[in-house]
Amino acid sequence: MSAVRRQSGPFLLGDKVQLTGPKGRMHTITLTEGAIFHTHRGMIAHDDVVGMPDGSVLISTTGDEYLALRPLLADFVMSMPRGAAIVYPKDAAMIVTFADVFPGATVVEAGVGSGALSLSLLRAVGPEGRLASFERRDEFAAVARGNVTSFLGSEPENWSVTVGDLVESLPAVVADGEADRVVLDMLAPWECVDATATVLKPGGLVVCYVATVTQLSRTAEAIRDSGLFTEPDSSETLVRTWHVEGLAVRPDHRMIAHTGFLLTARRLAPGVVLPQLKRRASKSDYSEEDVELWTPGALGERSASDKKLRKTARQAQDAAAKAVAGETLSRSPLEPAPGDPTTDGGN
Repeated sequence: MSAVRRQSGPFLLGDKVQLTGPKGRMHTITLTEGAIFHTHRGMIAHDDVVGMPDGSVLISTTGDEYLALRPLLADFVMSMPRGAAIVYPKDAAMIVTFADVFPGATVVEAGVGSGALSLSLLRAVGPEGRLASFERRDEFAAVARGNVTSFLGSEPENWSVTVGDLVESLPAVVADGEADRVVLDMLAPWECVDATATVLKPGGLVVCYVATVTQLSRTAEAIRDSGLFTEPDSSETLVRTWHVEGLAVRPDHRMIAHTGFLLTARRLAPGVVLPQLKRRASKSDYSEEDVELWTPGALGERSASDKKLRKTARQAQDAAAKAVAGETLSRSPLEPAPGDPTTDGGN
């Protein structure tokens, strides 16, 4: 069974509560018997929060009002301790949707980072599903375990975290053809294409989360070259919030822009060759003749002759000589030139 976090009802000891102050600053606390929430705007006793319904307003000792709500998953992810860069909520939402992570699915995740994506995947697979996470570093695995347990209240029984290299460790954890989905959040996902294909069911999906265009290109080409997947699809997600107050409606000055690229592909059945699409030649398809068409001469760019280059060099040298002469003339007659051997320090 999976750990289940309470989503509604009165606040109880052990629940996480998000307190929003007068200026919109949010504080996340875990209700503990006898504990006190301290702020420069007064104090709030945890015991006073226990038993209150979600969405209540509390008054601090200085009279300031604090809105109390259970934190959303996105709120928790953005404020939790980080051992590595997190998968932003906008990307986690796209991964869960476009990878079609469903209740009861068996999902492989590598690497686990700080556990942000693990939380979304655990929620998506549900108590009947399974998440097998892999991480190369013990420190990151420990942070992820802590964050997941902190949010859910206990470490889920349907979640395993294996410390080690995915290619080496995967066969011992997940059987061939057992995984419905594989999520690769690592520096070099192209190194894991064969291992991913082996563990995926026919029709299963791999989604790669990479930060740079060079990683994206290399991963896409590795998937194509393997001949084991459908044509990969690539995308990125940008989120721009808006300020809406009366007739003052405009985009916010800041936005969550590029965080990473998503690349997805489906596993083909064993022995199947992907049919070639009947399409017009892509701009990515080229020959030696195409390369020749992009040379400077073919584009009409005239290259300078040796005679022209010599003339240009003389012009540059003449201009330099005049600049030096002008600097000398502009100097005071009593001011010695730099490096003048006749100067003896004024004696």
